[in-house]
Amino acid sequence: MKIVVALVLLVVISLVFHWWSPWWMTPVASNWGNIDTTINITLYITAVVFVAVNLFMAWAIFRYRHNPSRRSHYEPENKKLEIWLTVITTVGVAAMLAPGLVVWADFVNVPENADEVEVVGEQWQWSYRLPGVDGVLGEVDSRYVKQDNPFGMSPNDPAGGDDVLVSSNELHLPIDRPVKLLLRSKDVLHNFAVPQFRVKMDLVPGMVTYVWLTPTRTGKFDILCMELCGIAHYTMRGYVVVDQQEDFDSWLAQQQTWSDMQAIPPGDPIAGKASFATCAACHGQQGEGNIAMNAPSLAVLPPWYIARQIEHFKRGIRGASEADEFGRQMAPMANMLIDDSAIRNVAAYIGTLEPAPTKGTISGDPEKGAAHFTTCGTCHGAQAQGNYALQAPRLAGQDDWYLKRQLQNFRLGVRGAEKQDTYGHQMVLMARSLSNEQSVDDLLAYLNTL
Repeated sequence: MKIVVALVLLVVISLVFHWWSPWWMTPVASNWGNIDTTINITLYITAVVFVAVNLFMAWAIFRYRHNPSRRSHYEPENKKLEIWLTVITTVGVAAMLAPGLVVWADFVNVPENADEVEVVGEQWQWSYRLPGVDGVLGEVDSRYVKQDNPFGMSPNDPAGGDDVLVSSNELHLPIDRPVKLLLRSKDVLHNFAVPQFRVKMDLVPGMVTYVWLTPTRTGKFDILCMELCGIAHYTMRGYVVVDQQEDFDSWLAQQQTWSDMQAIPPGDPIAGKASFATCAACHGQQGEGNIAMNAPSLAVLPPWYIARQIEHFKRGIRGASEADEFGRQMAPMANMLIDDSAIRNVAAYIGTLEPAPTKGTISGDPEKGAAHFTTCGTCHGAQAQGNYALQAPRLAGQDDWYLKRQLQNFRLGVRGAEKQDTYGHQMVLMARSLSNEQSVDDLLAYLNTL
């Protein structure tokens, strides 16, 4: 009887939980409401089978419970029962599959008037490319990808000149306009998914896949990577912002085109040297750092990382927290560089400086630290040399006291809390994998050996 009661309770609790559960599909925000219908049909069919099977088991256990005065009847085959079960099962499976096939037929047939937007996935970030005034996306190829051409734009295709390049995790789309999303991966297998849109598709290296949808309500929706793509897979997040047409046009006008990016002159180290005079007061004439001024070495950092951090200080993405005492000191210093050109120039000059040897100030176990560094090395390189493709700066040769403070800031949410700081947000999650202060010291002791 205990098993009978347990089976009946299982059915009742499951049904009550289903109807009253706070966890359910988010309200649909696209034209794919029929995907919800398909899912519901599957749930109803499987629910009927679940209830019927469990209640039948409960009835059978109760009806045919042990009775010394009864003998069992052995019947190895029942052709009539087998036919009925086969027919019912076939009808049930067909009823679950047929709606999905109908939806899939719509899912792969893109409307002729759909806009095209390219979604690029890479460890562990999203970026986007939209057609310019000509309405045509230019040619791209992986062989063209480099630091100053992250999208791999073809230099031989004039149609790409007006392509809008969005090097950000945030994509804007206009409401009530169908859009075809062309999905491309720069490294490994990813998956583009927006739960509210009910769309989901793999990004396969070496090919272009696609999904299409029509956004039906404004709002900001999460983009998730739903394919395990590496150690920081769970941090690979982005956003789709659905705007009214006027707001979308305003956002689009603010974005850079491929021609705009090509027109940006490289940094001038000679011009940057004059601007560096202010930096040198704390960071040293050769960018060697100064522990007395709480100023880290700059000479070990790549120019692209220097430029990004200065921009973050200027925009309040970094150095705005009350708990970030030294970051708050840097913010007004960064604002002395009046424009992007000045930032590029000073970063270019810092790139000409030779890193000075550093002395370790922290005691730890390098052997244990090497195990912790396995995670760090995935982005920052096996020798902590840095990796532009993953936007991970050089760690080798950096002051250990500074790295310790930044790890603490990440762990406490002092740094990396701003939504615009995509890479800082990833570092928050990585830094918190170091369970205590001793593990941080061990890691830094190992970095001092590189």
